[in-house]
Amino acid sequence: MKFKRHQSLGKPRVSPTLLERINPHVAGIDCGSAQHYVAVPPDRDPTPVRAFSTFTNDLIQLADWLTACRVTSVAMEATGVYWIPVYEILEARGFEVRL
Repeated sequence: MKFKRHQSLGKPRVSPTLLERINPHVAGIDCGSAQHYVAVPPDRDPTPVRAFSTFTNDLIQLADWLTACRVTSVAMEATGVYWIPVYEILEARGFEVRL
């Protein structure tokens, strides 16, 4: 049995080649038990993805790096409680943090 594809009437659907940037000053953090992986926009640093340990001094370095990269907002992904110290440090530094 053959299936017929229905063609829609009107304008053809066009897929964008790039995602629209909603906030160009945002970083992403994948929080883990031993390390946090952080990504900033590629035009902000020669190494736009870095790993930071979970010790307090490393989290302070993470916040310093985000400041140096002109980041104002952070989106974090976490499945456990590992996000809490990062959240507290970034929020105290004035970053807009989303979990």
